[in-house]
Amino acid sequence: MAWNLNSDRPIYAQILEVIQLRIIAGQYKSGDKIPSVRELAAEAGVNPNTMQKALAELERSGLVMAQRTSGRVVTEDMEMIKQTRNMLAREQVDVFISKMKELGFNKKEILALLEQAGGEQAE
Repeated sequence: MAWNLNSDRPIYAQILEVIQLRIIAGQYKSGDKIPSVRELAAEAGVNPNTMQKALAELERSGLVMAQRTSGRVVTEDMEMIKQTRNMLAREQVDVFISKMKELGFNKKEILALLEQAGGEQAE
């Protein structure tokens, strides 16, 4: 996953989302050590302080845990990872539905489009 950061909202919040996505997608697995602040900051092209702020927020959420001598690791709480995945998915669904309603689609039309798109994806 690329670090597609832009200036429309706080960089640390975007970094937080990228790392969350990496965790729920399995790029960083439960119990895995994640790269250091400096490594991640260099990879993302941001100041280490900004990366530290995002990682501190992930620690507060419990998705990442700091270990005194070995850096940070992804939680082993699979239920928390599942809840985070569902929360992020729900946010995307809400955005999608809102945009479709702005385009004038009703629930039935949205569902029909999803069915059609799902069939095309399977091919």
